[in-house]
Amino acid sequence: MAIKKRRQRTNERRRKPKTCESKPELGSGDELELSREDLYQIEIKIGSHISVSNNAQHPIVHQNFRRIYSLQMRIQASALANRLWEQIRKLPYSDMVKLVKKTKIFHDAAKIGNVEFLTLFTHSYPGLIWEVNDEKHSLFHVAVINRQEKVFRLIYQTGANKDLITLLTDDNENNILHLAGKIAPPSRLNIVSGAALQMQRELLWFKEVEKIVSDPLLNMKNKDGKTPRELFSKKHKGLRQDGEKWMKDTASSCMVVATLIATVAFAAVFTVPGGNNEIGTPVFLKNRWFTVFVISDAVAMFSSATSIMMFLSILTSRYTEDDFLFSLLAKLMVGLISLFASIVCVVLTFSATFFLVYNEEKHGPLPRVVAALAWLPITIYAVLNHRLGIALLYSTCWPAVLMFRRGKHRLY
Repeated sequence: MAIKKRRQRTNERRRKPKTCESKPELGSGDELELSREDLYQIEIKIGSHISVSNNAQHPIVHQNFRRIYSLQMRIQASALANRLWEQIRKLPYSDMVKLVKKTKIFHDAAKIGNVEFLTLFTHSYPGLIWEVNDEKHSLFHVAVINRQEKVFRLIYQTGANKDLITLLTDDNENNILHLAGKIAPPSRLNIVSGAALQMQRELLWFKEVEKIVSDPLLNMKNKDGKTPRELFSKKHKGLRQDGEKWMKDTASSCMVVATLIATVAFAAVFTVPGGNNEIGTPVFLKNRWFTVFVISDAVAMFSSATSIMMFLSILTSRYTEDDFLFSLLAKLMVGLISLFASIVCVVLTFSATFFLVYNEEKHGPLPRVVAALAWLPITIYAVLNHRLGIALLYSTCWPAVLMFRRGKHRLY
């Protein structure tokens, strides 16, 4: 009933002619309600198209509609924020602070990572960085709790105020490093897949916040008698155990494959295609494909052996918290790259053997067709698992640099 009346009022306003005197002021709710109605209609229209695309099983079309929908929502939100700001900036500072505290809009923006909206405020009202919510958290404390790195990066632009902001504590006597020691919300934790990568991300956050706090805060205890590091260990105990299980399961599975490849590659050296002549020289020694066979088989052997050593090192690791920061993921990345290289070389060895035994002069295009088909499984595997490889590469080589690099937004 309430929704029906709201739509009737919205329709009546749309039928009224717009005049300069009819422009609503902040707090009237007319512009907000109209914008929500427009957004609601857009959501229904685009949602219906997405539903149709799902039923038709067109993933590309579905992704395109999602991009259009996301872009449209950002445009609408940006326009609404600018219109609100034009009204808010006319208010006296005291009234504006009351509005921010009452609506919690400032800290809500920090919670969802809306850095554009925050900088829009702080450009005109720099003192807002000192405003705290009901839990006595500043916008930077909220950013740490919700793992919003874009908002947290703004703290480096506060200068000497940074040291004073980090001294703030909440009702439970938690400083900003204690908040970094708590586990991230599920929506932010699941940005990366795999418990080991999630554990690394949490450690990176803790280390980054640790850089900006003074030495006394490192060992400061909260109401429960926990230091930040003790709180981190307690809250992340389950995630560390999940990460250990994920690493061991992955290493065990891959080690079996690497062992099989090493066995095959070792045996292939002594059973060369075509056999040997009376003096023990390989029959196809002068054939170019024989050279390809020998080199690829040797690389497959050494790569698989390297992979076995890496996975064995993972299985025998102590799995301390700091091991997840670099050591374990680096070993996993080297092991997976070596394993993939050994698989590629085994396929190349097979292709070279096929060209040696079934030459093109006698069998026509058959060797080329078989060699091409041999690369199909590798291509499919690379396409399906490239995201994990990229995630491991970034997490191992440039983790903190990519997460906490300076952005284009300016606080003042």
